[in-house]
Amino acid sequence: MNNLDPARLLSQMVEDFGGEEIEKKLARVSNRLNEYRFDPWGFSPESAQFGFKFFNWLYTYYWRTQTYNIERVPSGRVLLIANHSGQIPIDGTMLAIAMLKEANPPRVARGMVERWFTTLPLIGTMITRHGSVVGDPRNCVRLLQNEDTIMVFPEGIRGSGKLWKDRYKLMEFGLGFMRLALETDTPIVPVGIIGGEEQAPSFADVRFLAKFFNLPYFPITPIWPWLGVLGMIPFPTKYRMYFGEPMRFRGRAHDRDAVIESKVAKVRQALRKLIDRGLAERESIFW
Repeated sequence: MNNLDPARLLSQMVEDFGGEEIEKKLARVSNRLNEYRFDPWGFSPESAQFGFKFFNWLYTYYWRTQTYNIERVPSGRVLLIANHSGQIPIDGTMLAIAMLKEANPPRVARGMVERWFTTLPLIGTMITRHGSVVGDPRNCVRLLQNEDTIMVFPEGIRGSGKLWKDRYKLMEFGLGFMRLALETDTPIVPVGIIGGEEQAPSFADVRFLAKFFNLPYFPITPIWPWLGVLGMIPFPTKYRMYFGEPMRFRGRAHDRDAVIESKVAKVRQALRKLIDRGLAERESIFW
């Protein structure tokens, strides 16, 4: 894309907005759909098509996303464990597009989201139609038994709502993903995501406003809430995703927390190395 002249680039951008590539990728995705073309969790290829096309265009031209070693993701069921940031879950969306667009074969990566997100008007329905599922262990087990790909951000809201001073610092990990991996014998692939921290840098979290609006946090960024709705638009930072080697763990899903924590620490360490690599290799936040 960088070698195209401006006229050719504009032509390519217009052509890609049509999303023919994404239509072909979705047609290759294997899903168990009912007679109404929905799966048990509400995913619908037809309903998701426009959203995937739109975010694919943003993936390519707005965030100019690059992936590294995505071929490391093994076939069959897998847990993608990634760092979280950015106030709104753009990082999860970019990872989902990467798995649909760059992985071979293409996959719909299921995002495990906080129940709070599914209650949002319009957004809740949209993310469900695109494959996201409330992060309930029963949902996860069934999806993995169905050989699905699941994205997990074990920092949760602690990660997505972190402040600028804590950028690229890994918050405390939940233990649930490791218990799932052990219960279903699922490999884990760590994914270091670079670029999300700068898309909406938050300098403060106004807790009383978050409580008033029933939000998990109320960030203060350079443009939010000063510009109103426009202040919610993320900056066009360049996204980079680093896929690590698959990790397999043995043990019992119901082991004591201390035993599970020792395994989680290994995933955290692998993810830390990927993030550090990405930060060391990039020369600019935007290019």
